Amino acid sequence: MTTYENDLSMAAARQRYFTANGFDGSYDERWVRLKAGPIPIVFPNAPGRVRAVKLHDLHHIATGYQTTWTGEGEIGAWEIAGGCAHFAWAWVLNFSAMIIGMVIAPRVIFQAFVRGRHTRNLYGSEGQFNEAILSRTVGEVRRDLNLDRPIPPPTGTDFIAFAFWSIFSTAYLLALPAALVYLVTLAL
Repeated sequence: MTTYENDLSMAAARQRYFTANGFDGSYDERWVRLKAGPIPIVFPNAPGRVRAVKLHDLHHIATGYQTTWTGEGEIGAWEIAGGCAHFAWAWVLNFSAMIIGMVIAPRVIFQAFVRGRHTRNLYGSEGQFNEAILSRTVGEVRRDLNLDRPIPPPTGTDFIAFAFWSIFSTAYLLALPAALVYLVTLAL
């Protein structure tokens, strides 16, 4: 498990994150290649995705959520709860991550969602990736995002918001194959 000390610069933490996860750190790949067990998943590394993932990677560092299936579910739930602003790719990828996380670790995903409802993220506060954030320390970023506080007990509105986003994410995930089937039948 990779950890990031509070006094580490975000630049050094990001390099540790890239190294620990086998990422080249360039964000320039044309295609994103993932594996779901033996099944390869490939999709274009669109400019909007790159804009979102630059902040998403920093969120992994600030929150401490790992790049495992559970960790991606946690960060997906946390980012959805805090809002992904105008980062459409973040919304799309997080819907899928949250659903997968809910299947494999529902309590952990709910806890991450509650944390996201009571903290901030870089999508809203930064609006876009800025190199200046890399000169700050991990501790400074955690404090700015209120990640240095304990996760509060869930409120009634946290439960309602979680139910809403869970249903929405599930509907989104189910709509994708239906839309694909529809497009294929149109093409035939």
